[in-house]
Amino acid sequence: MTTTSLHALYQELAPCTGLDLGTLLPEGIQREVGHFNVFALADFWQSARLQPATPYPCRSFYKISLLRSRSRADFANQTITIEPDALVFSTPKVPFHWQPVEEQQGYFCLFTAEFMLPVLGGLTPDELPLFRHEGYPVFQLTPAEAARATALFGQMHEELASDYAHKYDLLRAYVLELLHLGQKRQPTPALTPAHSATARLSARFVELLERQFPLTTPQQRVPLRTAKDFADRLAVHVNHLNKVLKDSTGRTTTDLIGGRLAQEAKALLRHTDWTLWEIADSLGFVDVAHFSHFFRRYAAVSPGAFRAPAAVPA
Repeated sequence: MTTTSLHALYQELAPCTGLDLGTLLPEGIQREVGHFNVFALADFWQSARLQPATPYPCRSFYKISLLRSRSRADFANQTITIEPDALVFSTPKVPFHWQPVEEQQGYFCLFTAEFMLPVLGGLTPDELPLFRHEGYPVFQLTPAEAARATALFGQMHEELASDYAHKYDLLRAYVLELLHLGQKRQPTPALTPAHSATARLSARFVELLERQFPLTTPQQRVPLRTAKDFADRLAVHVNHLNKVLKDSTGRTTTDLIGGRLAQEAKALLRHTDWTLWEIADSLGFVDVAHFSHFFRRYAAVSPGAFRAPAAVPA
């Protein structure tokens, strides 16, 4: 099975957007925050240089589409009709061929698993109930839900063009809301995990972890930094928390916490003028030396080198 990479996709999208390939797919962006982008379907329907029916047998990225016009799709060797106001979820593992049958209105966003890592606690989108759904990845929306989805895509467009230091955190929140909107349309059995107690504990851990971010002033401090901190707050034994997270994500509690701290450190280094001491202090390190040692483990460069664009490897 062939795979369509982001690079190959953007070579086709670039003529429709009026942007060059380097702007659409910046070097190093996947290493730093994963990749995310959002587009309006009308831009591609009106372009003579891109056929909307281009098939992508398998992708190296995830895609969420809001289709506000009738279309067809080949999925699992069957052709289905997609009525207007539908959310369509495409994963790298499932071949899916979309064919518009009339002038298209709507949006789609692309993202990598790395982009969603900070808000999924080490899980990939494939491990969410929505992407494990056995039926078609197409969910019809009510008029109110379609309006909300349209607003979310509009907010994505606006935020992606902004210079807000924590815009990727907001974009992840918008993607999560679309995921939840799709999950609400699933049959109830598909939303019931086999091990609900462990799933709830994992979800509560991720919620506690994410609630600490973003840091917006140097006076803020991250309150929970260790596995025991989280276990105490969740009222479970630390060994039980470690086992649940290891079983569900394949990563230790400490590594999940460290990865999220490193993600925040990268955002602060790249998008604020805080000193290294202020960043280290806000993230709970006793001094810059300890912060630098920690940061090198996750970024392979020092904080100072990461902050200097010329020193960051592509």
